This record gives sequence, structure tokens and C-alpha cells, in this order.
Amino acid sequence: MARKSSVKKLPPAVRTHLEKLLREDRLTLNEMIADLRDRFPEEETPSRSAVHRYQANFAELTSRMREIEEGARAMIGELGEGIGDRAGALLAQAVTTLAANAALSAHGDKDVSIKEVAQLARAAKAAMEARTMSLKERRAIEQDARERLQREQEANLQEVAQAQGMDADQVEFWRKKVLGMAS
Repeated sequence: MARKSSVKKLPPAVRTHLEKLLREDRLTLNEMIADLRDRFPEEETPSRSAVHRYQANFAELTSRMREIEEGARAMIGELGEGIGDRAGALLAQAVTTLAANAALSAHGDKDVSIKEVAQLARAAKAAMEARTMSLKERRAIEQDARERLQREQEANLQEVAQAQGMDADQVEFWRKKVLGMAS
């Protein structure tokens, strides 16, 4: 089993700064290492090859994220801004895709540790929860819209009944047969 990357062993502040430099993509590897040495002199600086390997993996991940973002933009452009539930479904699909990709990558290794299996299980659970939450949110929105429509219809029915001089039986007929509302 391969050993852990020296970049991943860095303290969070150092790794966050390195990832910021990688996202900016304006410095060479040597310049990034020099920047890390200047900014964090007390920390051990990773080797040039370690930063290069980390940069390659980081570029692959950001590339996938950009593809998902471009897909979301295309979907919004095609369907319009008010697609709420579809955007939630797209986000859930993106999480699922990332979790599946991590699982496939881990499966390629000969030895997968218990820790990695647990992390993949948590990622899969999070993806399933995201899908469930999206469905629950859509149902809640649909229920709220249905209740609002029924309140509006009831108010309109009462207004028309008063203007037309309808009796209670006629109002009940319209409520049940035409509007499909219960008493």
C-alpha cells in the first residue's frame, strides 16, 4: 500500500494555502515551494515532486467539479432560473458521482484500509441523504403550493358566491365537483 502523501501530512493552514496557490495557477512549482517556505518557515516543506503529484490530483478533482458546474449552468440556461428541485437533484447527483468516483479509485488499490472503507461508507450515506432531502424538500414545496392554491380558490369561491347570491348547496357543489376540494 502506498504511503500517505507528504502534502496531506501538512498542517491544515499550510495545505489550505497550497491549495489556494494551486487554484490561482499563477506560480511555478518552485515558486509555490518558495512561497510555502517564506510563509511557513517553521513547517517542513514538501518536495517538488510531492507538490507536483498533489497538483495533478488537485487538477483532476477541480476539473471534475468544473464539469459539474458547467452542467448545472447549461441546465439552468436551458430550463430557466426557477428550477429549484432540479438543481437540488443535480447537486445530489454530483455528490453521488464524487462518492462513486472515490469508491472506484479506492477499489483500484490492492489494500483498502478500514478507515478508507468507513470514509467511503460515510460519503455514500451523505449522497443518499442528499437525495432523500431533495425529495422531502420537493414534497414540502408541492404541499405548500397546493395548500396556498386551495386557500386562494376558497377565497375566490366565497367572493363569487357572495356576488352571485349562491346558497350553501351551490357553494358546496362548486367546492367539491369543480375545485375538487373537501368541505
